[in-house]
Amino acid sequence: MPTRSSGQIAQIVTRFATALLFGALLAACDKSTPPPGPVVSTPPVAVTPPPSAPQAPLDQDLFLRPPHMSDQEPVRIAVLLPFKAQQNGVREVADALFNAAQLALFEFGNRDVLLIPKDTSGTPVGAAGAAREAMQEGAELILGPLFSQSVAVVAPIAAERRVPVIAFSTDRNVAGNGVYLLSFLPEQDVERIVDYAMLQGLTSFAALVPQNEYGSRMGNALTQAVTARAGEMKGIQSYPPRAEEMFEPARRLARYDARKQALNAERARLRAAGDPESLSRLRALENHDTIGDVPFQAVFVPAGGTELRSAAPLLPYFDVDPRKVRFLGTGQWDDASLGREPSLVGGWFAAPPREAHDAFEARYARMFGATPPRIASLGYDAVSLASALSRRPAHDRFSETILVHPDGFAGVDGIFRFLPDGRNERGLAVLEMSRNGPKVIDPAPASFVPAPTF
Repeated sequence: MPTRSSGQIAQIVTRFATALLFGALLAACDKSTPPPGPVVSTPPVAVTPPPSAPQAPLDQDLFLRPPHMSDQEPVRIAVLLPFKAQQNGVREVADALFNAAQLALFEFGNRDVLLIPKDTSGTPVGAAGAAREAMQEGAELILGPLFSQSVAVVAPIAAERRVPVIAFSTDRNVAGNGVYLLSFLPEQDVERIVDYAMLQGLTSFAALVPQNEYGSRMGNALTQAVTARAGEMKGIQSYPPRAEEMFEPARRLARYDARKQALNAERARLRAAGDPESLSRLRALENHDTIGDVPFQAVFVPAGGTELRSAAPLLPYFDVDPRKVRFLGTGQWDDASLGREPSLVGGWFAAPPREAHDAFEARYARMFGATPPRIASLGYDAVSLASALSRRPAHDRFSETILVHPDGFAGVDGIFRFLPDGRNERGLAVLEMSRNGPKVIDPAPASFVPAPTF
């Protein structure tokens, strides 16, 4: 993607003016997927901003103002993304996030908002430089960065000017002190699915998790969620990334050796008994590898894609029966192709509702000619939120009180709200995997209960 420097903003806006008109014509023709309504679910109440410490004034002449906005004072929103990162995949994600951000701006039709893209190069040093440039050009809000290390260095730079940061990182450690995470936090998936499972009578859990930081995080989240609800944890095993090394962790979690020994002992007992009933039971065990059930009712496998296809079938291979043990997952399971894996059919997972997201994907594909990655919707919702709030008075449009309003906001991934500690809370649905893909079995909430206190 070409470098998007400040001097090229006017060209970017001009280039996409035609796209805006085209998008408007598409929306007029396609009645099935109209642009979403206002992002704010309930208008936040007006507040008096807290007194701020005196700061050195910025030179207003340095603030970015494209020629087409020369007669107005724009609301400047910086978008910090790794446009020129070394990894192709990272650059593609950055492009998709920014494409989605522009799509939201055009669909909301807010002519007062100016997006200022800044390249972080995917490094903390690049993110720091991008943040300083954004501050000098008058940004009132920062969207991004993507990586936690970049967020950590941007936060104090933005805090000097009391500019909030809505970041796309999933690392909860960088949240707070003016940084709000819009990302999909996997701990919420865990709490939602454990809540649902326990309401269905499942009280004992186990987990097969990746042998990395994410797996440790998911194992801890499951343990906390289960014990907080008076359930029982019956074991967690972690597996290495190589498929051939996943067998032993699955074998241990399934208690395979102990159950096989129990089978051999039972066969020996029945042979020794020798009576017709015992011999009949012995014949019934001929095709069994183990005897007895595993000590858990549900097993959590927080993986997706190829990794999930490799790990999940190992549990039935070691005699964990999916007809007796419910398989549980995260939003990574939101993939219709996983229905072709028999061990996952009937499994449950939590994920954002799909209806509005599917419509967003369709509009994105029409505008940019490609299906966006799952994370792209964060760029859309971030700019939708910024655009809606930018219509408020300048002194409090992005204030902490407004951003953590308890009613929250509605986006293409359902309702969400920021918590005072910088994390977010989302309204998630529970889905069941079928052979034809996931289906909703417990819809996402349409509104929030009162916010938790801290």
